[in-house]
Amino acid sequence: MQLKGKRILLGVTGSIAAYKSAHLTRLLVKEGAEVQIIMSTSALDFITPLTLATLSKNPVYHQFHDPNTGVWTNHVDLGLWADLFLVAPISANTLGKFANGLCDSLLTATYLSARCPVMVAPAMDLDMYQHPSVKQNLEKLVSFGNLILDAESGELASGLSGQGRMMEPEHIINKVLKHFKPSQAFAGKKVLITSGPTQEAIDPVRFISNHSSGKMGAAIADSFAIQGAEVHLVLGKGAIRPENPNIKIHPVVSAQEMHDKAASLHPSVDIVVFAAAVADYAPKQVASEKIKKAGEEMSIELVKNVDIALTLGKEKKHHQIHVGFALETENEEFHAKEKLSKKNFDLIVLNSMRDTGAGFQSETNKVRIFAEDGTAVNSEVLPKKEVAQLILERIKALPVKI
Repeated sequence: MQLKGKRILLGVTGSIAAYKSAHLTRLLVKEGAEVQIIMSTSALDFITPLTLATLSKNPVYHQFHDPNTGVWTNHVDLGLWADLFLVAPISANTLGKFANGLCDSLLTATYLSARCPVMVAPAMDLDMYQHPSVKQNLEKLVSFGNLILDAESGELASGLSGQGRMMEPEHIINKVLKHFKPSQAFAGKKVLITSGPTQEAIDPVRFISNHSSGKMGAAIADSFAIQGAEVHLVLGKGAIRPENPNIKIHPVVSAQEMHDKAASLHPSVDIVVFAAAVADYAPKQVASEKIKKAGEEMSIELVKNVDIALTLGKEKKHHQIHVGFALETENEEFHAKEKLSKKNFDLIVLNSMRDTGAGFQSETNKVRIFAEDGTAVNSEVLPKKEVAQLILERIKALPVKI
């Protein structure tokens, strides 16, 4: 079940090849995918919604409003739900609508609302498929970033023989599986990540720390491991652990312990991501016994902790990539770019505490990623796993090193 947990939105349009969508649905479900289906009105002449609903185990949609129940079908929700929007078959008519932004049906409205990758499998007669307008529309879809599953050759419904048959469902499944197969872009690379909070002891029962959960660091570690990297995670106490069992975890407590472990690993790694929330200061003296309550006030003298990113940035080799994080509350971009230069980062990921859905403890994040060459990328509020993937994409885009 290689598609377990994947959400596939299947579009079916008016083509004799629509009968193949039943087999395609069954194959998707067999691979573990959750499948929802949208049909064009003309597709109803070729295959019934009942057939596809039975195979997908979900209602099939073909109109905005169900006159029997009064229920409104939200095309935006459908487009946001999917991990992949697969239209198979796509007719010349619907292809033209997709290419030119025409929106006269639930299917076309969902296409224009979808944020996920879109994959289309054309099906039409020989001369239609070769017509310049169809070729131009296919080229437009490619320019939009859509994926085209080229029609196959064989006997067509017209009796002619040539290219125009919808790609066979088994071949489409192979394309879908390949699409979801993780890139191995970091195979052979060794990655060091710091994550979570540090704890600076005051006495045997008290410490100074922060609200970091380590969720962002764990998501980055998982993403690197999935893409083939050897990952070493220096993890603060109480932080979330990544899901991938192949990640080597090095537990630490204080900033000094985190520095020492990271420094020991640093010379042998290719990429370092400083995602930990390291305490800037620690008590100058740690009491050997619990401090008893006495008086109305108490003062603790603090001393500055080692700056891990700054220290290792000075030891950075030409082939190494350093990525930092900046969590700011004011003058965010100025402070982030200042750290980018000062700490010898190649990239810095900026969080603002003023952005809803970003920062500590949240399952989501919203970031701005600044590169040493002055380029920048902004994200929407996204799950931290998707932010992690965005960070890895920016690392891949760095010149020469990766």
